[in-house]
Amino acid sequence: MSHETRTALRVCPLCEATCGLTLTIEGTSVTGARGDREDVFSRGFICPKGASFGGLDADPDRLRTPLVRKDGVLREATWTEAFDAIAAKIPALIEEHGKQAVGVFLGNPNVHTMAGGLYPPLLLSALGTRNVFTAGTLDQMPKHVSSGLLFGDAHAIPVPDLDHTAHLLLIGANPLESNGSLCTAPDFPGKLKALRRRGGTLTVIDPRRTRTARLADRHAAIRPGTDALLLAALTQVVVEEKLADPGALAGHLDGYDELAEAIADFTPEAVAAACDVDADTIREIARELAAAPAAAVYGRIGSCTVEHGTLASWLIDVLNILTGNLDRPGGALFPLSATARAPRAAAPGKGFDLGRWRSRVSGHPEAKGELPAAALAEEIETPGEGRIRALIVIAGNPVLSAPDGDRLDRALAHGLDFMVSVDPYLNETARHADVVLPPPPPSQSAHFDFAFNSFAVRNQVRYSRPAVPLQEGRMDEGEILARLVLAVGGNHGAPPETVDDLVITTTLARAGLPEELAGNLTGRTGAERRLDLMLRLGPYDLTLEQLLARPHGIDLGPLKPRIPQVLRTRSGRIELFPAPIAADLPRLRASIGARPAGLVLVGRRHLRSNNSWMHNVAALRGGSNVCTLQIHPDDAARIGLAEGETARITAAGGEVDAPAEITDSVRPGVVSLPHGWGHSRPGTRMSVAGAEPGVNVNQLLDGTLLDPLSGTAVLNAVPVSVTPTR
Repeated sequence: MSHETRTALRVCPLCEATCGLTLTIEGTSVTGARGDREDVFSRGFICPKGASFGGLDADPDRLRTPLVRKDGVLREATWTEAFDAIAAKIPALIEEHGKQAVGVFLGNPNVHTMAGGLYPPLLLSALGTRNVFTAGTLDQMPKHVSSGLLFGDAHAIPVPDLDHTAHLLLIGANPLESNGSLCTAPDFPGKLKALRRRGGTLTVIDPRRTRTARLADRHAAIRPGTDALLLAALTQVVVEEKLADPGALAGHLDGYDELAEAIADFTPEAVAAACDVDADTIREIARELAAAPAAAVYGRIGSCTVEHGTLASWLIDVLNILTGNLDRPGGALFPLSATARAPRAAAPGKGFDLGRWRSRVSGHPEAKGELPAAALAEEIETPGEGRIRALIVIAGNPVLSAPDGDRLDRALAHGLDFMVSVDPYLNETARHADVVLPPPPPSQSAHFDFAFNSFAVRNQVRYSRPAVPLQEGRMDEGEILARLVLAVGGNHGAPPETVDDLVITTTLARAGLPEELAGNLTGRTGAERRLDLMLRLGPYDLTLEQLLARPHGIDLGPLKPRIPQVLRTRSGRIELFPAPIAADLPRLRASIGARPAGLVLVGRRHLRSNNSWMHNVAALRGGSNVCTLQIHPDDAARIGLAEGETARITAAGGEVDAPAEITDSVRPGVVSLPHGWGHSRPGTRMSVAGAEPGVNVNQLLDGTLLDPLSGTAVLNAVPVSVTPTR
């Protein structure tokens, strides 16, 4: 039987680059994917993940119907049975034990889907729980906290103007492998090469000689975990040598004198030994940064998931501010997405507060409404009022992604009365659920990037309707999440569109607009109508119909200066030296004399992977995408470890065994394991991942070491010991 072959446009949902794809479709199957050369943002760029779209879409291990636990066994069920089970259990638990008896974990893929951007906030509102955990405290929360403290808005994150900068300083970032993070930039590698071609300078600070570092003019192989010390020294040089020139921001700054005094003793000479970067090099980097006609400092996971992650994130923006590179072309600017609220006049705002409540067991302060993911297991296990008795996990796999997965594994197995998982796979976490609700594959889903357009290096907007009709028996992700909101909120059985209608009515009322305008909205689904409303209320006065008429996207122009409009601090100014930062600085000062006694562990990213959720795609396995322990030849020789031999890595949380990969791309004293592996637990349905499971690096962590300001788990610069297993 022959099938008609056609093409369809789609934005790739598999990493933060959001590249435009042209899919080849035969019947209802995606048989190919290439870059969309007419896409207004990506211009045809594609990476191996995008090219594997069809393989992921058709993965035979993806769940196709709900699963409901009966007599201790997960069995296929109807959608009605699944939501009936949720509606019977969650509201009753809340009635008996209170709202805090339900916890929610939101995983990384939520920001990669349209429904994941629209419905989880409504779920949290319906539940009223403060027991909210996300992947944010496993990667990016320090940046949200530092932005909240500096600018009054945790989502006001400046991104480097890659197309126009003359000097780029990367710290703890490897965009040639990650494709960028909190910096949405298709073809990040091409943009770095273009920087070099136009005579610009690339400096990379990283303990590994990554693919990105090999492209750099200067690579400083810093000792892991000392990023904030190095950044403090760079800031001290800029101040001490009177290189600071905030330019147009000078009239919008508070706290400069206090900042200058506080960092005066973080001299290059003071931190050089701790960072293992000589003082002259630190001074040269600072001077080059200040002298560049336009420059940007950009840091990511390696500078966030460390003991002083929030301080490092803060100092990155302080450097951009003091060198006059924040909010100017060629520096670091604030994107303006098509669904953002239209800019308002500059005025003092509500500010940003930390620690409005604390976790029940260990007293961890909340950050941006979230508690540390590392605290989830103890909140389930520890008896008492407010214990988490039910858990809803949406697109997350914290058994692999959070510290001490073995403990969380036991807590999920034995400590819960009820668990719901929204996930296409029966993974290491979902296997414990009482109900599993599987969303359809990407080809059958609409796509809009709410989160990533807010971090894009160029303002643009694109929307993809489903490329393939929803198969019989499947349910759209938006409908799944809307029905989940209704089921937990006591409105089980109401039409799912009532959720979207209520949001539209409420949004119009808050905007001071008549409810009748809801009749002007277009769209086939409630999610599309909500998108239409957001576009109409946004800064560009767009509509859904305009997006549908421009399938390759609408270019909204380069990033432009936006201060003071972005500021939401109580003072209405950039608060350079906020009180929580000042209180944490002595902890950084005390670390100057600390030295690791032995080896320290860092993570690494693979171009063919994205955390734990892409290891079941056969086309993406192999090559460099393997779970090995990278170790320097000198350390391997001292330990007596041979290439390919199994090494045992031991730390506070446990031990794992992995094959040794001896390479001088890691500096001496450092070993590296990739994140997201360890697919060896029974009861999962991920055949490709399970065939070569690798080991879970996070099992080496006991979850006690956190960045205190953000609650982010310390996943890098972790002390370990390594021995041969023979």
